[in-house]
Amino acid sequence: MVLPRIVARFNRHVTNPVAGLVAGTVPPFAVVRHKGRRSGRAYRTPVWVFEDDGVYRIALTYGRDAEWVKNVLAAGVFELDAKGHTVTLRDPVVLEDRSAGWAPLGVRQVLWGIGAKHYLRATPAA
Repeated sequence: MVLPRIVARFNRHVTNPVAGLVAGTVPPFAVVRHKGRRSGRAYRTPVWVFEDDGVYRIALTYGRDAEWVKNVLAAGVFELDAKGHTVTLRDPVVLEDRSAGWAPLGVRQVLWGIGAKHYLRATPAA
């Protein structure tokens, strides 16, 4: 069980615009900048991101079938606004970790609670 689609629609129209005001500057919030794989339209999606030794992990709270995830995987590269700067990330891959062992304890508990077992892993472009 990940967050239901109705929550995603609400977040897209209400929560995301508000979160976008701090996402990208206040950890663990960040903004994934990506383009639609068919439309080419530019999108900004607020996410939870955690970086450890140059590896970025993004919690997939809506699961691995979210449109932004499909866009990022298709492109193979995307930008992330985090901690007040932008980093270009490459080689995104979706991985499963039911324990969410990569996340801090408080976040791990939230991810367990909503059944979010997948995350997106990427590394900085050279």
